[in-house]
Amino acid sequence: MTTKILVAEDEEIMRITVIDHLRSLGWQVDEAASGDKALELIKQNSYQLLLSDIRMPGLDGETLLAEVKNIAPHTEVVMMTAHGSTDTAVNCLKNGAADYIQKPFDLDDLSFRIKRILEMQAIKARCVSLEHCDGHRRPIIGSSAAMQKVLSLVGQVAGSDSSVLIQGESGTGKELVAAAIHFESRRAEKPYVRINCAAIPAGLMESEFFGHEKGAFTGADKTSVGKFELANQGTILLDEIGDMPLDLQVKLLRVLQEKEIERVGGKRPIPVDVRVICSTAKKLTEEVEKGTFRQDLFYRLQVIPIELPALRERNGDISELADFFLQEFGRERGLQFELSTEARQALESHTFPGNVRELRNLLERVSVLAPTAKIQLWELPIELRGTTGTTEKTTEIEENLAEAVASTEKKCILQALKKTADNKTEAAAILGISRKNLWEKMKSYGL
Repeated sequence: MTTKILVAEDEEIMRITVIDHLRSLGWQVDEAASGDKALELIKQNSYQLLLSDIRMPGLDGETLLAEVKNIAPHTEVVMMTAHGSTDTAVNCLKNGAADYIQKPFDLDDLSFRIKRILEMQAIKARCVSLEHCDGHRRPIIGSSAAMQKVLSLVGQVAGSDSSVLIQGESGTGKELVAAAIHFESRRAEKPYVRINCAAIPAGLMESEFFGHEKGAFTGADKTSVGKFELANQGTILLDEIGDMPLDLQVKLLRVLQEKEIERVGGKRPIPVDVRVICSTAKKLTEEVEKGTFRQDLFYRLQVIPIELPALRERNGDISELADFFLQEFGRERGLQFELSTEARQALESHTFPGNVRELRNLLERVSVLAPTAKIQLWELPIELRGTTGTTEKTTEIEENLAEAVASTEKKCILQALKKTADNKTEAAAILGISRKNLWEKMKSYGL
């Protein structure tokens, strides 16, 4: 996205010189000949950086800094000071300015300082995004026609700023799709903030969304920035939007229409530039009919609707997903897991009411408990084992599960020891277990 900078300088020649230089570097620059005009523009627009003179008629730079830190805390401020007012500039740093530069200054030095500040902003944005993506992004796995259609839609949607409504059953990957839209968009280097509407008490939700002023309610001992301000210039995901209270739905609708928020206890609107993505496992059309969700908000949110298919509707992706998850768990344990033919068939035949989340959790459990890196049918949960067409063989195994597992494991250990001439380290490597684990198993089997 284009970087927006505001220059507040009452001296016309200095103002024009600085603005021309900054614009030559590709930045979008607005100008203000006074602190009062600068404050007016700050209230109406969203800027990454304010470059302000300290001494200006009317509203001076120090007062302007205090106002900006209150209404637009995401905007960094660089103060310009003449000789003899260094102490004032240092005081501005203590009050939240990012930097100061003494007049007369070299324009290249100014641009270097601004670039450094913008780079730090980008780093902060990435940190916010990582925090709200559980530390890393996950790819969207699936070669089925249904998922390829979703991925194609993600690519089309990412290029716009339109609101997106993602609907689908729990565990289908709605958050992955939302993150993909953000990270493929022009806002990718800006914050990505996620908020779960179902996990926040109704009484705290407005403050969580829009922030609050000091003294707005009992316990509000300082001004707090809400999630919408934190996501400024980036994207916000409103997860489980169907659980949002009706009174807050009204305020959200206003934010979407006016592109400004108002903190709890605040007296002035704060402009925000945020792309809104919503997700829900509920059918919002049904919620509208029941009167629990506003129809006007529903239409405003679903500018671009995306419906995620359940895993049972794309069971051709189960095998691909299973291999991906097993590779992930294998890297964590230093193993290379694989599924036997029977185990793979059993997974592909299951309906997975919990969708992809259920499949992942099942395979994580199996990978922890499996005695070897090759996962067999009898190591899957019992409800999956009768679905492969090998009923007679499976039933026999189920009746003697402990004995069958022990016999097979003992046989594998003996073969590995024989192959390695009783070298425990090499045998453990062949079996895909640690040397300590091999020793314990040998002891339990009397080997």
